Amino acid sequence: MRIFAVIFGSVLSVAAFADSASGQAADRTWITDVTIISPENLDHIEKGNLLIENGRIARVERGEKAKKPTGATVVSGNGQYLIPGLIDSHVHLASVPGMSFDQSEGKQKMVQEYFKQLPRSYLYFGYTTLVDLAVVHPQVLEDFRQAPLHPDLYDCGGSLPFANGYPMSFAPPAVRFKPFPNFIYDAKQADRIPPEYKPEDHTPAVDVARVKSSGAVCVKTYFERGFADDKNLPVMGPDVLAEIRKAATLDGLVLMIHANGFEAQKFAVDGNVDVIAHGMWHWGDLDKKTELPDEIKRLLDQIVEKKIGYQPTIQVLSGELAYFDPEYLKMDVLSKVTPKEMLEWFQSPEGKWFGKELNEDGVPDAVILKEYEQGPLRRVRQVVAYLASKDANFLFGTDTPSAPTYGNLPGLNGYLEMQQLQKAGLSLAQILRAATISNAQKFKIDSQVGTIQPRKIANLVLLKKSPLESVDAYDSITTVWVHGRPVSRDNLAANSDK
Repeated sequence: MRIFAVIFGSVLSVAAFADSASGQAADRTWITDVTIISPENLDHIEKGNLLIENGRIARVERGEKAKKPTGATVVSGNGQYLIPGLIDSHVHLASVPGMSFDQSEGKQKMVQEYFKQLPRSYLYFGYTTLVDLAVVHPQVLEDFRQAPLHPDLYDCGGSLPFANGYPMSFAPPAVRFKPFPNFIYDAKQADRIPPEYKPEDHTPAVDVARVKSSGAVCVKTYFERGFADDKNLPVMGPDVLAEIRKAATLDGLVLMIHANGFEAQKFAVDGNVDVIAHGMWHWGDLDKKTELPDEIKRLLDQIVEKKIGYQPTIQVLSGELAYFDPEYLKMDVLSKVTPKEMLEWFQSPEGKWFGKELNEDGVPDAVILKEYEQGPLRRVRQVVAYLASKDANFLFGTDTPSAPTYGNLPGLNGYLEMQQLQKAGLSLAQILRAATISNAQKFKIDSQVGTIQPRKIANLVLLKKSPLESVDAYDSITTVWVHGRPVSRDNLAANSDK
């Protein structure tokens, strides 16, 4: 049996709108009698009213006495809860869940329908802002931004893998360099790097400059020695990370690193990164310890002290387990975020190919589930629980899709990640902050989104339940506003004819 930690799916598998009867959204909208829940003000939650003008929040009036603005369309929020639009700061939009590259190439119509639904699937679960961490197919992101209805999208440009390391290693040597124009040259591997790539064109400073010139807000690199059949991969040293850190600081970019093990996260902390893009499910020589070891606690204390952003991404592991859970494909909600033809294909023998790769030895499903629960899932939950007790700087990110698995579907994966975070020990307030204000602040977009305050973009979500009372609230959405334009949740579903 092979347990995949994270697979770079993008390599392997490949605004104007309205929901009103007239087809036009009103310039002024007055949301009345709604309970306003904004993450910077959780100690003073009360009913109030909110005015949207020309796509932005113009007024927020707490208390029930307020006069309706002239000419505004009134939306009653009575009995409902208004929160800022959610932010998923770890997605890979060009990846197709459940498909290998060859499969996606051979099923173009199915893939086109998936990409057409993709932005709506994120909005269906309230995600109005996304950050794509590694751009390998720019046209996919451009098409996403040109969709008539879509979340705001930021990105980290082309990522900075170490030559022949993760995730380049998943592609054959002859073609692995082309998808990664920002790879970091390693003189020790000169004989394994095609001669057309010059060392001076692939220094950390030059690579980061290319990322900056692409319009990115962040830069992503990796520390991953490998797993399964890809072990002992080359990794950068502290000197290289220091150069990336210096360049990212000079260019005003958020520095993120793929790091899912104790060694990798220590490397990240020592290198003063801004964001660790995964939870710690590998403890190395400490894997068999049943209690959280003191040396890991000391490292986690540093993460808290330095206010490093932390993305647990527990659904990376649970997304793999979908192949061993007979109930997963039976969930009705899958039809809300997945086109019908693709969902039917997932249930076919061909569509379950990745599960066979995960379990080449034919181990019983119950054994696999137990190994995950007692191994990587236990470890990452212990780490997250400790960080939660210290009120670490959690950032909500899902790594959707982290591998070619149908267990990481857009939008839904975020809702499932929230359930995982609560199970691991985060409070509902911590989850809300991670998916709104904390993400906005870390990615330097908090002047635009992340809270319900005047002058912010009117990216808002209306729910039937309070997200401070139940994580199920995130599946009780009635309306989503993007730049002040409303759309009913029902009209965002994949099975909707809207």
